[in-house]
Amino acid sequence: MKRMNSHGVAGTTKVLAFDVFGTVVDWHKSVAQEVRSMNLDVDGNKFALAWRAGYMPAIRKVMAGELGWTSIDDLHRMILDELLETFRLTHLSEDERLNLNRVWHRLDPWPDSVAGLTRLKSRYTICTLSNGNIGLLSNMAKRAALPWDCILSAEIFHKYKPDPATYLGVARIFDIDPSEVMMVAAHQDDLAHARACGLKTAYVERPLEHGPLQEKDVSPNADNTLHARDLIELADLLKC
Repeated sequence: MKRMNSHGVAGTTKVLAFDVFGTVVDWHKSVAQEVRSMNLDVDGNKFALAWRAGYMPAIRKVMAGELGWTSIDDLHRMILDELLETFRLTHLSEDERLNLNRVWHRLDPWPDSVAGLTRLKSRYTICTLSNGNIGLLSNMAKRAALPWDCILSAEIFHKYKPDPATYLGVARIFDIDPSEVMMVAAHQDDLAHARACGLKTAYVERPLEHGPLQEKDVSPNADNTLHARDLIELADLLKC
C-alpha cells in the first residue's frame, strides 16, 4: 500500500470528496438481492450488471446534449424500462417499477464504510461527490447511517463527472484550493480526471464491486496520492 508522504498529505488536505456507488456502497449485491427478493425468475447478478452497464452511456447522452439535464433517478428508470423488455418482465406494474428503481436509494454500505467515514470525519470535512441526485444520496445516507458533513452531487453543478466543473466545484463550494481536496474513489478513471483538476487522489480497493464472479483489478497506480484496501486503512494513512 502506498504510504509515501502521508504526514504531508494529511497536513495539507482539508476536504475528502467521495465517489459513492461502488466506493462507499455495494451496488451490485444490493441490486442483485432486491431482484432475487421479487421472485422474477431472472438472474439477479446479470440484471444488476446490465443495469449498471447502462449508466455511463446514459450519462454520456446528457453530457453530449442528446438529453437535457436528467437526474440519475430518471436515467436509472430509462435504463430499467429497457431492461424489463430485454428480460421479458414487462408485466411489472408501475408501482413495482417505481419501487425497484428506488433500490438505488437503499444500497447497503461496505462493511468498513461507516466506521471508516466516522474516523475520517473526526479530522476532515467529508462529502459526497457523486453523480447520484441529492434525494437519492440523502435517502441512502439516512438508511445506511453514512455520516456525511455535506452532500454534493452533479445535480448541484448540472454537470456529470468527469466534467471538471464537478471536481473544481468542491473546492469552490468550500473556498479552498483544489490541492486541498482529496478525491476518494474505487475507480481509476474518476481519480485521473480529479488529478487533472489539481485534486489529490486516494484509491480504495473494491475487488467485489461487480460481484464475486467478476473481481476487478485493484492494482496500485503510482499517480494516486494514496492507495488503501478500505476506508479503515485510509483513516490509518490519514492519521485519523
